[in-house]
Formats: sequence, C-alpha cells, structure tokens
Amino acid sequence: MITEIASARAHQHVDVADWTALADELDTYGCALTPQLLIPAECAGIAELYEQEHLFRTTVDMARHRFGSGRYRYFKHDLPEPVAELRAAFYPHLLSIARAWAERLGRPAPWPDTLEEWLAMCHEAGQDRSAQILLRYEEGDWNALHRDVFGDMLFPLQVVIGLDEPGGDYTGGEFLLVEQRPRAQSRGTATVLQRGHGLIFTTRDRPVRSKRGWSAGAMRHGVSTVRSGRRHVLGLVFHDAA
Repeated sequence: MITEIASARAHQHVDVADWTALADELDTYGCALTPQLLIPAECAGIAELYEQEHLFRTTVDMARHRFGSGRYRYFKHDLPEPVAELRAAFYPHLLSIARAWAERLGRPAPWPDTLEEWLAMCHEAGQDRSAQILLRYEEGDWNALHRDVFGDMLFPLQVVIGLDEPGGDYTGGEFLLVEQRPRAQSRGTATVLQRGHGLIFTTRDRPVRSKRGWSAGAMRHGVSTVRSGRRHVLGLVFHDAA
C-alpha cells in the first residue's frame, strides 16, 4: 500500500540528489538518471494503480493511433498522492535548469516559482487536463519517437520513473532519445531504466553550443521493443494538456 511515508521519502530522495551533476548531464546528453527514488513495494503500488479505472481520464491504444504498440493511461485530476508528490518534488529543481536553458536560447521563461502557479497559468490558457501518464508495455510493445507537447504552454523537462526490474520482470524496452544535429546525422542514446529510478529528459530540445553562440538541438524520445515480460513506467509532465 502506498503511504504518506513513501511519498515523503520520495520527496526527500529528489531533494538530496546531486542536482549539479544532473544539470551537467542534461546539458551534455539531454537526459540524466536520478538515484533510486522508490523502493520495489512503492513501485508495485503505483503500477497497480493501472487497474483502477476511476483514476484515469483516457486510455490510449498506441497501435490504433500508429504511436507504436502498447497502452498508456492519463491520470485525471486530482492525482494520486505519490504521483502529485513526486511531481511537486521535481519542479523546483527542474525550474532552475529550465530557466538557464531559456536564457541560453534567448527564449521567454514564463515558469513561476511554484508548480501551483504554473498549472494555474496552463489552465487559464485552456490546458487543464492532466498529462501524467502510467504506461504498460507487454512483450512486443514499443513506442515511436515523439514529443509530449500538448499546447503552447510547455515546460521543457519531464521525468519517467521505472516501476519494474529490467532483466527480471522484462527484457528490451530501453528508453530511447534521438537528437537531430544540424547538417549531420542524428545521435541516439539508449538508457536502461532501473526500477525506482527516474530519468529526466528534454521535452522538445536542448541548448547546444555552436560557433555563433547557442542553438536548439531538437530531440524526440521513445521506447525500444519489449522482448519479454511486462514493463510499467510512470511519466511526469510539468504542463497540462489542452
């Protein structure tokens, strides 16, 4: 059972992560792995939420929409406590990175100091549906390269948290990130997402240093084919959807 203690522990684990090192890794690769945030029992508790229909607003069949194969569900408001707590814990740390990236790229940085204020801005702009996702992949499932952009209000970083053990509960299913490089072939990064650990990654692009200053390196993410077993992942997005 997911408890308030578990939520508080996850919050603490996010706070004590080495955010200087995570920011450096995000600058270099567009993604960064966190330390363990959840213990196996907590991961199982979140994965089991998938069966509770009343918690979700929409279920997406990826094959039907040619997004890949497998299914994911969007939580509805109000979010289950551990999901809400994890998102709230990440926001202030990601905010400083988001602002630094915006400054390098010469873009506006509309994100206020608190997640509540930012979500209120999203809702006023018509983006008022939850974009928090619980994904389930079975053998043979995969996710095409894409971006989670749901409107003009966009936070440039997001997080996925592994809920099953790679190599034990499933094989394959690596997280994929592909960067389009100007006048060059694309660069790919594959990451094995350990149970209870998070991967922070760019929603749309990252600042790349060039001879003329900084430019935006466009990136998309997806998931390689699950070879066996079942893989659950929690997706935390910091803007809501239209």
